Amino acid sequence: MTETIAPSEWWRPHVHADRRPFLLARNRVQAALRAFFSADDFMEVDTPALQVSPGNEAHLHAFATEMIGSDGVKETLYLHTSPEFACKKLLAAGERRIFTFAHVYRNREGSPTHQPEFTMLEWYRTGENYDALMRDCREIIACAAEAGRIAKFSYRGLDCDPFAEPERLTVAEAFSRFAGMDLLATINRKGETDAQKLASQASKAGIRIAPDDGWSDIFSRVLVEKIEPRLGIGRATILYEYPISEAALARKTPRSSKVAERFELYACGVELANAFGELTDSKEQRRRFEIEMDEKARIYGERYPLDEDFLAALEIMPQASGAALGFDRLVMLASGASRIEQVMWAPVKWNGR
Repeated sequence: MTETIAPSEWWRPHVHADRRPFLLARNRVQAALRAFFSADDFMEVDTPALQVSPGNEAHLHAFATEMIGSDGVKETLYLHTSPEFACKKLLAAGERRIFTFAHVYRNREGSPTHQPEFTMLEWYRTGENYDALMRDCREIIACAAEAGRIAKFSYRGLDCDPFAEPERLTVAEAFSRFAGMDLLATINRKGETDAQKLASQASKAGIRIAPDDGWSDIFSRVLVEKIEPRLGIGRATILYEYPISEAALARKTPRSSKVAERFELYACGVELANAFGELTDSKEQRRRFEIEMDEKARIYGERYPLDEDFLAALEIMPQASGAALGFDRLVMLASGASRIEQVMWAPVKWNGR
């Protein structure tokens, strides 16, 4: 069945009146976070949505458009899936602490926590490791809860105390605890993965395996079915040290070549943020992008161009850590909303309920 965009009836006065308390909470949360970053000497920046590449992760899908020059020559451009490339170019240019509230665009996504256009809060710290971002996340969710005037986050029957210290859990620990699987046994010292070994373990854990599933497909299915619904309950969870194959823009950890400096923040089973100790090796970044685009071509029959300007900027970009947080999702939890469109002033999609 072809999915269509329902009539956007959010503009009807009685619907807007019901949503308005959530929208006012959104404004309070955004103001509070701007103050939070400004107090820590961050510069707010503004990045363009149109890019030569929307991002090079296999399972991220972009909206394409066409730019026509004054000479009539046509060029394909994309709406960005994240402001990451532009932000890192600004770090290469000399900025040291930056943040942005960026409208971003992702295709092929839809759920009570997804919209094709949404707001992403991204921030970067140069010369600091990603532990600093973990501390930021703890303070950000508390700040949002205070601004939203809410004592606890609740979503689909799950509760989370936004003022409690988040639990820190490695991905390997989560696979062991929630799925009974030894994830690192399926990765060798070079970071190469073994799909057969992972499939065998996943089948025993009750995960459906398709004949053409790759290691990444199985990893994602275990994460979605067995792990994510159990994260961020009671208090937030920081899930960290992702396998290197699942961290296309993150550097390896100093302690192991199997895992990378990547973490995700969860509350009430909802993924809120994704953070990296940033990879600055342009040759390695190119290699990973090409692997991702080969995988995209295999699964979806398409690939996106590489941003050569971005790869060149990596060569002079300082060591940094960066995080991307789904601002609308955070506002959902901080305002008590049940669906993402309730906290958007003018949502693209509307489910009519």
